[in-house]
Amino acid sequence: MRIMVGGLAAGSAFGSLTSFVNALSSPYAELGTRFTGTVWAKTAKVLSLLMDAGWCWAALAVGMGWLAGGRALGAATGALSLVAASAAYYATDAYFLGEPFALFAGETLMWSVTGLLFGSVLGAVGATVGRPGLPGLLAALTVPLGAAAQMLVMPPRPHATVTPSVLLAEVVVWTAAVLGAGWAIHRFRVTRRVAGSESGSGSESRSGVGSGAGRA
Repeated sequence: MRIMVGGLAAGSAFGSLTSFVNALSSPYAELGTRFTGTVWAKTAKVLSLLMDAGWCWAALAVGMGWLAGGRALGAATGALSLVAASAAYYATDAYFLGEPFALFAGETLMWSVTGLLFGSVLGAVGATVGRPGLPGLLAALTVPLGAAAQMLVMPPRPHATVTPSVLLAEVVVWTAAVLGAGWAIHRFRVTRRVAGSESGSGSESRSGVGSGAGRA
């Protein structure tokens, strides 16, 4: 129960923060006009490009599922985190735009349903990350490979010109994807090596017991 409340809190914080950095990075938003050209706006632009990406939202659900542990609980927590993130995102958008939340009801409902469906799957995937063997490896590779695939198909380039903010965001994503995939593969190899050594030790022990019994 506590982890599900944590999922709601994390999702709400993530959605609100994403909307906030979007408003801060936009020269067309009332909040953004106050910081246009400053280091705060440039930093917010990089964060906006990262946090708006689908792989980043998927990582939220996977991470909450990993914290939950069990697959059923992970699925529920992942779904709740994305639903809360969607609602908080549009509620914060409405606040910064000075519009009634009712205007965003359609988008909120659509993305909440999407988050409910995909969040449950991604949460279950996250709960599998800690498992040994191939299932754990594939689960751990979900976010890094998803980020790499999105970079190839839909890179964070809102304009034709590649700006320093866009370039930095792409470097961050590729670096994180490589490090994440490398960690997943390293962990898989280590756990397989440990499992193999334990299996070998167990076989030798059983063989020694059998030989001793035969000599007796």
